[in-house]
Amino acid sequence: MGDDLGEEWWNKDTNSGVSDLEEEEEEQDVQEAAEEPTQQKAKKRKNTTQKKPDKAKKKKTAQKECFISNEITKGEAEIGEKKIKKRRKKKTITDVLSSSQPAPGSPDDLRSLLLSHFLATRSVIEQEELGLPETCFLKSNDLTHSLSSYLKEVCPKWAKVQKQHTQTGSVVLLVVCGSALRTIELIKQLTTFKGEAKVIKLFAKHIKVEDQMKLLSKGVLHIGVGTPGRVATLLEKDGMNVQGLRYLILDWNYRDQKQRRMMDIPEVKAAVLKMMESEIIKKCQEGAVKIGLF
Repeated sequence: MGDDLGEEWWNKDTNSGVSDLEEEEEEQDVQEAAEEPTQQKAKKRKNTTQKKPDKAKKKKTAQKECFISNEITKGEAEIGEKKIKKRRKKKTITDVLSSSQPAPGSPDDLRSLLLSHFLATRSVIEQEELGLPETCFLKSNDLTHSLSSYLKEVCPKWAKVQKQHTQTGSVVLLVVCGSALRTIELIKQLTTFKGEAKVIKLFAKHIKVEDQMKLLSKGVLHIGVGTPGRVATLLEKDGMNVQGLRYLILDWNYRDQKQRRMMDIPEVKAAVLKMMESEIIKKCQEGAVKIGLF
């Protein structure tokens, strides 16, 4: 009977078994496919629930950072305002001098300056030796004169004095001012006074000390106009002496663009005092040199 059925029954059974398996697998696939979106949704929910506190933390930290940065900027702004106020309160020397009324210099001004400068470094006896008597001062400028008109008043016998001067390495009239530009300006103002007198520029800008020493040693020069730093250097190096000096004029009352006088600039003031200390004060005390405050 088995032979009568042939191979069909076997194929039917095997095929049916295979088909059953395939159906089961398909059912499982369908179930898994159906379950996948639900699982993905659950995962997304978990992720969203986990991310929510992170976002909240970030918001809180951002708010804190904004608050801190705002506080810092406020503090910096307050500090900046305080600094600006302090800066506004501080007055420069230009503000002080521009607000003050210009007053002509006097011999007492120069005396007090000498005493205050040498107070810490000199004894009482040495300070007395640096004193300048009233007789060594010329009449001070009352702010109405030009340099030529002032010199005509304090040096009425200039033509005779310049003819008598025959020494080299020295000048009869020495005008001391605060800068090279002011030197050139004062030399221009001398035209109506100097006559036949020879003038030498005594400043450091573009002119070497050696060149000035050569000019002083070659011939007779009558008027020297320059800065105290260069004059002090020439006196130190024996490039210039005070043997023929008769008049020392200090450009005392002139104010520059910043309203500073010559003695308001520390470097210039120190150079003036150094220059005067080298035999000029001694000559003034002997009566050989007269000082004028222009």
